[in-house]
Amino acid sequence: MVRSQQNPQKYNWIFFLISVFIVLIATLYPFNFSKIVKFSITEIIASFNNSSSFQDQVNNILLFLPVGWTFGNLCQNSIKKITLQIFFVILVSFGLSLTVEFLQIFLPSRSPTPADLLNNSLGGLFGFIGFSIWNAKSFSSTVEKLESSRVSKSSKLIICFFCGYLVLTLFISLFWQGTTNLSNWDSNYYLSVGNEITGNKAWAGYVSEISIVDRAISRNEASQTLADANYLHKLGNSLVAHYKLNGECCYQDQTGNQPELLWQGRSASTSKSQGAFLDAHHWLKTSTPVSHLSQRMSQTSEFTISTAIATTNVNQKGPARIISVSGSSQRRNWTLGQQGNSLDFRLRTPLTGENGTELKLNIPNIFTDTYLHHLVITYSRGNIQIYVDKLENFHSFSLLDLIPKEQRIFYYALTFMPLGIGLGIITFLARKKLIFYRILFYSGILIPSLMLEGILVSESGKDFSIKHLLLGISFTAVTMIFLRIRAARLKTIS
Repeated sequence: MVRSQQNPQKYNWIFFLISVFIVLIATLYPFNFSKIVKFSITEIIASFNNSSSFQDQVNNILLFLPVGWTFGNLCQNSIKKITLQIFFVILVSFGLSLTVEFLQIFLPSRSPTPADLLNNSLGGLFGFIGFSIWNAKSFSSTVEKLESSRVSKSSKLIICFFCGYLVLTLFISLFWQGTTNLSNWDSNYYLSVGNEITGNKAWAGYVSEISIVDRAISRNEASQTLADANYLHKLGNSLVAHYKLNGECCYQDQTGNQPELLWQGRSASTSKSQGAFLDAHHWLKTSTPVSHLSQRMSQTSEFTISTAIATTNVNQKGPARIISVSGSSQRRNWTLGQQGNSLDFRLRTPLTGENGTELKLNIPNIFTDTYLHHLVITYSRGNIQIYVDKLENFHSFSLLDLIPKEQRIFYYALTFMPLGIGLGIITFLARKKLIFYRILFYSGILIPSLMLEGILVSESGKDFSIKHLLLGISFTAVTMIFLRIRAARLKTIS
């Protein structure tokens, strides 16, 4: 009998160690560790000054699901109290995540981020919850304790739990809304014109002027900017950068806020009508990072970029970098590029990632000739407006509306299924109060999806979508109803 109990526990340990091994492979491969020149607490803390994209955060949660699942299986017999099991699952997940993040400091190909500690811990917790639902003994015991608990006998306490459920929904909705801000920008990036900062994404053409404002100008102001190149000077301190690319060398920021643009390679001739000519042999980069520029735009999470450009080759690809604030070919705050005859715009947000490529912002048929074109690009609350030469020729994007269908379904499942579990717990508590139960049942299903959609429409400017509303309602309802059916079936069997 003892041996039969020991063997399953032995296999439980094996499965847990395999899940840990998978985490180590996924987060540390190819194990190209290197030394840090200055190893100190300050350097370690500075190494964590990175951010992760929305998709990276989801991946981290998924990666730690098996850890939470297998650890829940491991400790179900040795730890009786559910609260202690939850505590140890979170502790183990956090400890493993902290170990991985610390080791990534020594990996040039990896970037440790503070958000990973939270996401990995959540992944472990979600995995444990999944195991607790799947395991009949554990699930039946939990439901029985909920239905006979002190909370189930008090309407006031149940209402408090439901209020907590609504507060959690609000935080999740605000998290979604925060995925389109510019808080994850890096202030150590340079401004480059005509190439990537690494010199491997050259663009051939002319740039005559670059103006950057730390807020999104209105449609009326965009009209005046297209008509008068000097209009943005009337915006006062909001104009944070203005370069006129005429003359041989070098190009000072006329606002006095940003470093000068210097020629890389040999300087090129300029045309009074078209500006500076750039190609693989001569392009521009600021003498120091444009920290002030990036910080101002990150603080407001808005901007306007006005520039006049002319390509000399309508088939340039890469995309070829026209104007970019970046640290490498894989990390940037924003980039304006050319991909064939299309304008390619990359913007770093928690949703689009460090390279700004998680969502595609591509406008076809912009570079169909070699004439000079005036572009005005504005960004605010997840909405991008791009005007080309005249007010009528504009293109509009909402980042949240650009999320691919399959990706959105996955994100909604990850958002609303945990809420469905929370609502299931509340309905178990209120089971003996029929009218109260029904009120919580229907309002708990409807309110989260309405709250999320309402906040995203009002704060991020996306279009209201019945499909998205019903998708959230479906995931919440199906998850909660599944828990109710499973609990009823297990009671029937017992």
